[in-house]
Amino acid sequence: MKKNTIVAGPVSRRALLHGLVVGAGFCLLPATAFAAANKSTSSAIAFYGNALIVARGSALLYRDGGQNWTALPEMSAGTILTLATHLERPDRIIGGLDAGGVVLSVDGGKSWNVRGQGLPEAAVTAITTAATTPDTIYAAIRGDGLWQSDDVGQSWTFVMDRPWLMDAERDLTALSSVDLATGMGGIWLYAGTDIAVTRVPDCFCRWQDVEPGDAMDALASGKPAPSKAPLPEGEPVNALVSAASQPATLYAALPSGIWHSQDAGVIWLKRSEVIATALAVHPLRADDLAIVNDDGVLQSPDGGRTWTAIANI
Repeated sequence: MKKNTIVAGPVSRRALLHGLVVGAGFCLLPATAFAAANKSTSSAIAFYGNALIVARGSALLYRDGGQNWTALPEMSAGTILTLATHLERPDRIIGGLDAGGVVLSVDGGKSWNVRGQGLPEAAVTAITTAATTPDTIYAAIRGDGLWQSDDVGQSWTFVMDRPWLMDAERDLTALSSVDLATGMGGIWLYAGTDIAVTRVPDCFCRWQDVEPGDAMDALASGKPAPSKAPLPEGEPVNALVSAASQPATLYAALPSGIWHSQDAGVIWLKRSEVIATALAVHPLRADDLAIVNDDGVLQSPDGGRTWTAIANI
């Protein structure tokens, strides 16, 4: 299939107005030819190197390190709900599907292979690669729990039930492998739910509240210490990412805006009123963010303080 490469065009009125509201400087919108998606359409975004890939409904879009966008062939296996990449695998992109299973691309999203054999036939609501072992993938399955693959999705093992929070088992809405020691011989896996952020060591002993100290401290105390400044209680977590270059730097997208933590989730501060349905952070620049929302794709060079519209999809 011939690719449709879209180059920079005139800025739309909506994009210009939005840029004046949420960002300083010029508002550049290279992809004005993309049709606006329905507000309820699922979305996902990921950096791989300096490039970006965006899944919005059935559309797949790619932007190189410059300003040009390319419309990729539509995904035939289903709609991508979530995307994951790893700095050590620059051309590899992994997607979780609404119909169940995962897909793998090794050419920047131009072609895909299904790799979900053995997973339950239910939506993959969140996916991430292990920070220190890029061939390990974690996938959250709606209504089921957390699964792990150590061979890039060829085989899968169930590793964890869904977390029990506020008297109910909660589906995971976001996943991030965070390269910080747990005190139990591994690193953390952070997860967003419909009401809070939680985390589990990658030995999968139990879900824990985010609090000062490591997993052993929490087990020894017998009573979780409250975070000094947690995220707003009861808000769904649309996206949750750790900056690979600064693992203790976390960003969370909530209905109230973009939140930021510099201490692995103990203290959170609101960074922006901008709402995002998907969020990505550059693998080498912890302040370089990209999001998807009802206005399209926006990028921030300063950790979410200012935003520029870069595509209208």
